[in-house]
Amino acid sequence: MTSLALVLIALPLAIGIYAYIGYPAILWLLQQFRKERTPHAPEVWPRISITVPAYNEEGQIRGTIESLLRIDYPEDRRQILVVSDASTDRTDEIVAEYASQGVQLLRVEERRGKGAAENAAAAHLTGEIVINTDASVRIAPDAVRPLIAQFSDPEVGLASGRDISVAAPDAAENVGESGYVGYEMWIRRLETRLDGIVGASGCFYAIRTHLHRKPLPEHVSRDFAAAIVAREHGYRAVSVDEATCLVPRTGSLRSEYRRKVRTMTRGMETLWFKRALLSPARYGVFAWMLFSHKVCRWVLPWAAPLGLVGLALLAPHYSLAAVMLLLSLVVAGLGVTGILLSSRAELPRFLSIPAFALASNAAAIHAGVRALQGKGNPLWEPTRREVIAPM
Repeated sequence: MTSLALVLIALPLAIGIYAYIGYPAILWLLQQFRKERTPHAPEVWPRISITVPAYNEEGQIRGTIESLLRIDYPEDRRQILVVSDASTDRTDEIVAEYASQGVQLLRVEERRGKGAAENAAAAHLTGEIVINTDASVRIAPDAVRPLIAQFSDPEVGLASGRDISVAAPDAAENVGESGYVGYEMWIRRLETRLDGIVGASGCFYAIRTHLHRKPLPEHVSRDFAAAIVAREHGYRAVSVDEATCLVPRTGSLRSEYRRKVRTMTRGMETLWFKRALLSPARYGVFAWMLFSHKVCRWVLPWAAPLGLVGLALLAPHYSLAAVMLLLSLVVAGLGVTGILLSSRAELPRFLSIPAFALASNAAAIHAGVRALQGKGNPLWEPTRREVIAPM
């Protein structure tokens, strides 16, 4: 019984420590032996196409367009295309107001989701490089040039911006969410220096047009799949610290939970669709990074309850196990309390962090169940975020 309990405890501990501490530590060690590449600005900036999928974004789309029009990039080398997924509000009307400034509207008459909208846009792109962004985010005016400069390296097929999690002035701070975004950007920086990131930021990334046009099923996560497609065709995907993008936090932890369930479900379906990339024999270091960054994180929430069972088996006989079990239950209780209170008031740090961690792990289990049942998210419902001022 004792041996079984120790195994149950060790399993989630090993996965968690490896996924969140061991993996980045190994990345840091390995990238010490790689020479950092410094891109240079091209003599002639390539033509780019900026695409913005939108569904009922009348409250955001004006600020989005005005923010894009302020981007520091040659106007004659830039296309801005808003793809309306059969919006039923004033989104299309607002976009049409900017036609004289070169903003184009592509309306998809039948609502089929973000993937279908992005597929429909492919034939209308005029740029050598496509920038994908969202209506709810704000790209820094000086962010596009450093992103596009990465493509001066012929080995780079995709360049992803750096997300900065922000809140509206009157919004409650979510310490857990902002901390996680910062951690994720750090991991991508390490991956870039070693071999390349395994997934792009859906809010702001650029990809060579011929790679963007590779057919993808509508139900997959394009930003995740884009980095994999780039590697499939012999390119690297990189993260660019100078290419910043402000990402408003979701209105509440509950809405963030729903968003995570959707994105992780699509992510799991995407990885299953592209599971060949997990073969180290074919893809080497990239396969290891993909497994460590994605699979280990998705597996951990399933293993965590086993650790509690192991502690419960040992608690009657060992005081240390009893203390660890009690502490685990207290942290879980704080997380549940934080989730229940998250939509009512700003949470203190001691509630925000465990609430975000608990919600994230619960979302991974929920997403796993949906993916196993084949209940993906074919119909896109944009995450409604706080409105922030244009940059």
